[in-house]
Amino acid sequence: MAFNSLQIETDSRIEQVFNNYPEFVKNQIQQLRTLILEVANSIEGISKIEETLKWGEPSYLVKKGSTIRIDWKPKKPDQYAMYFKCTSKLVETFKIVFKDIFEFEGHRAIVFKLDDKIPETELKQCIKAALKYHKVKQLPFLGL
Repeated sequence: MAFNSLQIETDSRIEQVFNNYPEFVKNQIQQLRTLILEVANSIEGISKIEETLKWGEPSYLVKKGSTIRIDWKPKKPDQYAMYFKCTSKLVETFKIVFKDIFEFEGHRAIVFKLDDKIPETELKQCIKAALKYHKVKQLPFLGL
């Protein structure tokens, strides 16, 4: 994956976490990672993204953004998710704007079934809102 201007600072433990996902979900988790990096690369003003672990989950942080995490959990083997800071307005806003498109888990996640086709256009809008959160949190519906 080549990104023109985006510097990706990756924690050395990330690769092991991705390698440890079961085969049946690796591609889906990798797709979420790729979407996050593609969106970050497309946002003017973002030159660096940190790819690290929070709570053992791949997490993505940028200046003036809100952390995005991705994961699959053995407790719910038929799904995987993209997590957002539960104290932010992100998921509550996504529930209003994209209520018929995504499934949600509380105030913190967009959940996907293993065989779902990800609605990439809408998910990229959610990722963009999270990565620009501190610039858009005062806008109606986060500018979506």
